[in-house]
Amino acid sequence: MKLFNHANRERTPETRRVYARFELVYTLVDFSAALCFTVGSVMFFSPAWEIPGVWFFTVGSLFFMAKPTLRLVREVKLYRMGKLERLANRAEDE
Repeated sequence: MKLFNHANRERTPETRRVYARFELVYTLVDFSAALCFTVGSVMFFSPAWEIPGVWFFTVGSLFFMAKPTLRLVREVKLYRMGKLERLANRAEDE
């Protein structure tokens, strides 16, 4: 079993549920990043709002940085779920 293997998310109802939850969080983070960048861009039209605009860009960047982290955490979790499943099956066979 490998990381980032599409079959990992389809093994059981539990893995499908985990994958769906991570996709929901991933989409919320993605939308939040886009919203921060849009608000930050609009704030740059006024010199008085440039500093808050910079903060919106910074927060948006952190959201964008969270996206690959979420994907990696999801894939490691699915991978480990598969390893536990194999261990349980092995224990049942003994």
